Amino acid sequence: QLQLVESGGGLVQPGGSLRLSCTASALPMDTYAIAWFRQAPGKEREGVSCISRSGLSTNTLDSVKGRFTISRDNAKNTAYLQMNSLKPEDTAVYYCAARRFGGCATLATPLFSSWGQGTQVTVSS
Repeated sequence: QLQLVESGGGLVQPGGSLRLSCTASALPMDTYAIAWFRQAPGKEREGVSCISRSGLSTNTLDSVKGRFTISRDNAKNTAYLQMNSLKPEDTAVYYCAARRFGGCATLATPLFSSWGQGTQVTVSS
């Protein structure tokens, strides 16, 4: 099974930027769709963005469109989430997830079989 490790989280001021990385091991990443989810305290986990195996198709949560960009480099077995113009409401633990079959049309947690441990993103002044 694909193993995922996130990095790049931290504390940032409102309006700032962070880039999260998701590095895969055990198997090649290029046969998996990759997604980022987040979970804030007391809230359900929600899908933020997803990218297809080829990188040609993405699906992004409306509230982060224009601020967050997902990308991938299959040669490096790594996916990224560039987050700009961060807001306090973006504060959450961010998780990387992968699914072997299916695409990014639906960002639902049960559809993704491999998960990372999460990285904390805190947006605060």
